[in-house]
Amino acid sequence: MQSVLRHIPAAEADATAEATPLPLNYELRRRSRQRLRLADGSELALALPGGTVLHPGDLLEADDGRRYRVQAQAEPLLRAGSDDGHLLLRAAYHLGNRHVAVAVEPQALLLEADPVLREMLQRLGLEVAAVHAPFEPESGAYGGGHRHGHDATFTADQALAHSLYYEYAAASGMAETPFLKPPPHG
Repeated sequence: MQSVLRHIPAAEADATAEATPLPLNYELRRRSRQRLRLADGSELALALPGGTVLHPGDLLEADDGRRYRVQAQAEPLLRAGSDDGHLLLRAAYHLGNRHVAVAVEPQALLLEADPVLREMLQRLGLEVAAVHAPFEPESGAYGGGHRHGHDATFTADQALAHSLYYEYAAASGMAETPFLKPPPHG
């Protein structure tokens, strides 16, 4: 069995590098530790840092020198659409409140197929259709997805959020909030 030694995010990967396509659905792309069965029947072991999510275009280098380029594999999804922007915002709110991963299109939301969510979206008034497509949901406001303070970038993300708060507070003439410390100068 091959083991992945290195993960190169798509933004840093050489797009022209020779690599075997590795189609993975969203569930498999968000698991940092797993054993994958390849098209040729061999196995590839992933032991990436916790919280790593693979994205289309990422490169994985195995211990034997082989490279694999991650692809978003088509999977069963729901496409909830409307020409009414307010209705889409309401649907996005309800899905976000349930911590549902969502891909955003101009007039639709894509999410993993779920009969309960389908019914909720239909009751809200959206047109919901089953589709089979690659799924690449939004990664979160600060670029890394949903967090509760247990990953390596939490401190940097928290500093960014505090900095944005203080910019807003200064521009709005709001008094300093006692439970937040001002961002360091520098």
